[in-house]
Order: sequence, then C-alpha cells, then structure tokens
Amino acid sequence: MQNKLIEKKYLVTFMLITLLFALWGFANDITNPMVAAFQTVMELSAFKASWIQFAFYGGYATMAIPAALFIRRFNYKSAILLGLGLYALGAFLFIPAASYQNFIFFCLSLYILTFGLAFLETTANPFILSLGSKETSTRRLNLAQSFNPMGSLSGMAVASLIMLPQLWSDKRNEAGEIIFHTLSEAEKAEIRLHDLAVIRDPYVMLGIVVLLIFIVIALKKMPLVSTNDERQDSAKNTLQRLSKNVVYREGVVAQMFYVAAQIMVWTFIIHYADNLGIDKATAQNYNIVAMSMFLCSRFISTFLMKYVNSRLLLTIFGMGAMVCTLGTICIVGQAGLYCLVGISAFMSLMFPTIYGIALENVESRDTSLGAAFLVMAIVGGAVMPPLQGLIIDQGTVAAHPAVNVSFVLPFICFLIITVYGIRAYGNMK
Repeated sequence: MQNKLIEKKYLVTFMLITLLFALWGFANDITNPMVAAFQTVMELSAFKASWIQFAFYGGYATMAIPAALFIRRFNYKSAILLGLGLYALGAFLFIPAASYQNFIFFCLSLYILTFGLAFLETTANPFILSLGSKETSTRRLNLAQSFNPMGSLSGMAVASLIMLPQLWSDKRNEAGEIIFHTLSEAEKAEIRLHDLAVIRDPYVMLGIVVLLIFIVIALKKMPLVSTNDERQDSAKNTLQRLSKNVVYREGVVAQMFYVAAQIMVWTFIIHYADNLGIDKATAQNYNIVAMSMFLCSRFISTFLMKYVNSRLLLTIFGMGAMVCTLGTICIVGQAGLYCLVGISAFMSLMFPTIYGIALENVESRDTSLGAAFLVMAIVGGAVMPPLQGLIIDQGTVAAHPAVNVSFVLPFICFLIITVYGIRAYGNMK
C-alpha cells in the first residue's frame, strides 16, 4: 500500500505551516528589487547597495543555530511564534528607518526581520518532513515549498505594481537615462523623502499581516513532534554524526551555493535589463515571469519525482541551469535576458530537493541541528551578491558588459549543485 503524501490528521497543520513558506517568499522577493531602488535613491554603488542582501541573508546565518537550540529546548510551535514576532518587529522598524533616511538603519531592520525568517525556516522545513511517512517526505517538502514562490510572486507584484512605479528617483530622459543624479540637492531631498516612504509602507502592512498569522497559530493546537531524543543527546554528539554523513555534509555546501545563485539571478535581473535601457518597473515584470516559471516548474518537478529519482532530477535541472546561464553570459541583448529568465525554471526544485536529500539519512535526534545548518547555508545569499555587485561596477570586462560577465558566479554555483546531484545519486544505498 502506497503511503499518503499528507495524512488527514495533519492536513490543517500542514496548511498553516505551508502558509509560512509563502510568508518568507514574500519577504525575499519584495526585498530583491530594493537593491536597485536604494542604489539610485541613496546614490550608492552596486556593491554598497547589495549590502541589503548581505544584511537580509546574514540574519539567517546569525540565527539558524540559536533557532535549532531553541527547538531542542522547547518545541516547533514556540519557535514558529518567536519567528513571527521577530519578523513583525523587523518590518515595523522600517518606520524609523524611513524617518531617519539612513541606509544602515534599513539594513538593520532587514537583519532583524530575517532573525524571524531563520526561526521559521529552521522550524517549518523539518516540521513538514515529520508530518507523515519518511518515504514521502521529500515530495511533501517540495509540495509545501511550491507555495513559497506564490508568496514570492505576491512580493514581486507589490514591488512591480505599487512600489517601483511610484519611485520618483527612477524617472528617465528620452535616452532612457536616469536623471536623479543631475538634480539639485533640494530636489533630491524631496524625492528621497517620498521614495523612502514608498518603500516603507508595504513592509509596515506586511508586519500587520504577520501579527494576525501569529494570533491564528497561537490559538491552533498542533501535533507535538517529540524532541526528547534531541534533548537527551548533546549538540557535540550530533555534530560528530552530521560531520560523518557525506551526503548531508555536501548538501550543506550545495545549499549555500544554490541560495547564492538564486539571489544573484533574481536580484541582478533588474541591472541586466537596465543595461538594455529598460526601466526598473518594466524590468521587474521579467522577474515576475521568471517566478511564474519557477512556480509552474516546482509543481511539475514534484509530479516527476513520482517517476524519477530526486537526485537524478536535481542533476538534470542543474545542467539545464548551467546552459541558460551560459546564454546569459555570452548573449548581449534581449535573448540574453530571456536566458536569464529561463534559469528560474531549472532552479525550481533545487532548494527543497537538496534539503530533503541531505536530511534523508539523518537520525531523528539530529534533525533540528541538521536543519539549522541547511538554513544557515542561506548565508550564501549574503556573501555572493556583493561580489557580483563589484563585477557589475566595473562597467565592462574585456569589452563585454560587466553585468553579463558577473553571471559567471551563478554558473559556478550551478556546476557545484550538479556535481552534488551526481555524487548523491552515486551514494544511494
């Protein structure tokens, strides 16, 4: 008899926890286009503006391990509630950040917001894996993760339809060039005040929504997944067992490079389009198309896993991403932009599949810390985008647009993921 993907007794809990995947997807993808927005309105280089991503994903690296230790001491529900509280706090800190017009304050607000996201991701992923049989756990996580791009699409839509079109700093002349830097200081100050308020308001509304979800989950009785084994065992013993697990250990590395690639592809699509003379609001529409492809491909890949081994599928999708990235690098023009958009279709299964494969043979008593290191691997999204920003700031590299050349970094990431897929497939027991 085939194991059910989701048992009836877990259905409501599964739906509520899956909602969290959409919540952090919204935060991720309303923030990505803000790098380009801050670059203009705060008159920053691409490298300095990308510190938005450093702060955002640095929060994951800081809080993933404390979140795991919190789960070992308490339970999944308590960790989720603490995560939602930190998420809301970070969102509300955009109010003073906009008032002081301080870029570092915005970075700090996002840093605290992602403390909350680290708690949510460290908790929600293993919680979903535990809601049913081990045989269907990777498929179940892929299904839950399918709702992450729905949140991402919502964040992109808010950025594209509400935030970016209202930015006065993105006004251009007939040649398609931004005129903000040519204005007087008084005109810039007025525009900056307006634009930072435009950036602030959606985050404040997001904070209110998060608080409402906090109340719903606080009132809902959830199944208790035992953590007694974890409490009785030391973190040192857990780390020793995890370090000896080759598939897990390499999975953490692959996850770090995947997140780096994802953030670079989605953050700098606006810069890539800008190099073709496309304004930010229009460029964000390409991001929405990319995310739509990502979402459709996630459902398709979840279905394919019924027939194709997840490790083999990861390898195939890694190769597809490498081909599209080569097109992004080598082709200057609209076709290169299409290749950049196409990468998202192949990225769709990578995060949950790497996550599921890495934890597949991890003992239950090691799950929370094992999950924490996989979430901590999200630090790749903090480290790599500033490096790509440095390349973009060069303007041209060997007579080729630097923004095209910068996608060598995602190419390397996809190569590492493909190698992981091959090695994981070879290590199947």
